[in-house]
Amino acid sequence: MTLRAARRLPRVALLALVAAYLLPGLFGRDPWRHADLSTFGQMLAIAEGRSGWLAPMLGGVPGDAALLPHWLGAGAILLLSPLVDAPLAARLAFAALLALTLFLTWATTYHLALTDAAQPLPLAFGGEADPVDYARAIADASVLALMATLGLLQLGHETTPELAQLACVSLFAYALAAAPFRRWKPRLAVLAALPLLAGSGGPTMALVMGLAGAEVCRRSGYPAVRAFMRWVVGATALAVALSVALDAWEWRLAAPEWRSLFSIPRQWLWFMWPTWPLALWTLWRWRHYVAHRHLAVPLAVIVTALAANLAMGGSDRALMLGLPGLAVLAAFALPTLQRSASAAIDWFSMFFFSAAAITIWVLYSAMQTGTPSKPAANIAKLAPGFEPRFSTLALAAAVLGTLAWLWLVRWRTGRHQEALWKSLVLPAGGVALCWLLTMTLLLPPLDYARSNRALVQRIAPHVQADECIAAPRAATSLVAALEVFGRWQVDARSDAAEGSCGLLLRVGEGTQAPRIAGWTLAATLTRPTDRKERTWIYRRSLAAGTSAG
Repeated sequence: MTLRAARRLPRVALLALVAAYLLPGLFGRDPWRHADLSTFGQMLAIAEGRSGWLAPMLGGVPGDAALLPHWLGAGAILLLSPLVDAPLAARLAFAALLALTLFLTWATTYHLALTDAAQPLPLAFGGEADPVDYARAIADASVLALMATLGLLQLGHETTPELAQLACVSLFAYALAAAPFRRWKPRLAVLAALPLLAGSGGPTMALVMGLAGAEVCRRSGYPAVRAFMRWVVGATALAVALSVALDAWEWRLAAPEWRSLFSIPRQWLWFMWPTWPLALWTLWRWRHYVAHRHLAVPLAVIVTALAANLAMGGSDRALMLGLPGLAVLAAFALPTLQRSASAAIDWFSMFFFSAAAITIWVLYSAMQTGTPSKPAANIAKLAPGFEPRFSTLALAAAVLGTLAWLWLVRWRTGRHQEALWKSLVLPAGGVALCWLLTMTLLLPPLDYARSNRALVQRIAPHVQADECIAAPRAATSLVAALEVFGRWQVDARSDAAEGSCGLLLRVGEGTQAPRIAGWTLAATLTRPTDRKERTWIYRRSLAAGTSAG
């Protein structure tokens, strides 16, 4: 490893790339259906006093047991309002968690690369890389690898407890990595990481990772790391105690069915792309060093996440927790990567992401001008009722991002580049480009399709502002949409139909509305982008209301 190859990535370029990855998607959109909207609905209910801090609820139904992430989002809403609207305030807090994850991944890789077993051999005639410069170059590569991983792209930009868990896992990996070189920082980090992981909805993950980390420390050749095992065990005990105090133990085991045994490997292939081939190459080329810390620490994180993914029936959110460890392993593949493999990564990334960017620009042109006509027709078919709108700011950001990509491709195709991290620049830059273009040029139709606002707007003419809606056993994202967008009082308890609400909401499939005793059908509605699902609104029958009175 030469001195020129170990130079670090310019900090201005790295920060610009991180900003292009973090900022798109924060502004100008609603919380999207399912987990993103459900979690935000509970945060908003806490911030507005409609739900208790110790028992988040939606529609009178207890919500997720992950208290700490909900407190974080609710605290951000209270702190930043009314200067910032509530969805943006919550997203800013969770964007900070993603930025913290990137930084901790860098710090973890940096300390692991400083270990003796991870350092390159000295050259016969000198000129080898300085150990610190080499560690920084490897750490820069790990950040690029993490940003290039497809599985982090959407889940990393949501306001869900799993993002808080990801930051805690990264903090735990940093504590194990820095144990031989720092005294108090790793101790404080591990004492915070595992209890916070347990309080963020991952008590079992905290227990298993704590045991795995203790075993890594026990086998270490560093006396300071072996002594650090006591702190890991103590942090694990604190995590267990906090889980009991918060009643956070929630087993979500779901053994995969036979038909899903093939879908889970497919999920692994795309979710962890492109870092998993590099990680496998690292394990092969460093196979005699598997017990050393620079491989053992990320392996402990990855194996725990893979086991959780299998135990939870292929949960992508459990798999996401292993991505920081996977990025660390991928970075250690670069010193031994052959030139032909590096060139293959570059050419694939250049053609794939350039083609994806062109596709996004074509869709944008079709949406704004109607040309080409076929993509325009497809957009109108998939999002009926959507009205395109033009944004100068979004267009300017997309143009700047595209120009930056062209410059990056030109820089990478030059023959004079020898930096260690060069093979991951185009994958990370391509992912950032496509995310930027999607969250600027295509954000309006995506937000229209993935938000529940359009459905609530169709419900609004049938509901008065002060009316209560009974929605027994309704999906949490629908209850959150009614409370967040409609500002209605919702009762989602199983016996809500027997309560005092004058409206009843039912969701199902089929053209025939179910008959419900004591209720009269008032409206049949559909979500604009869903042709199968029906939303039926009932009003309490006069006779039923009289008898109830």
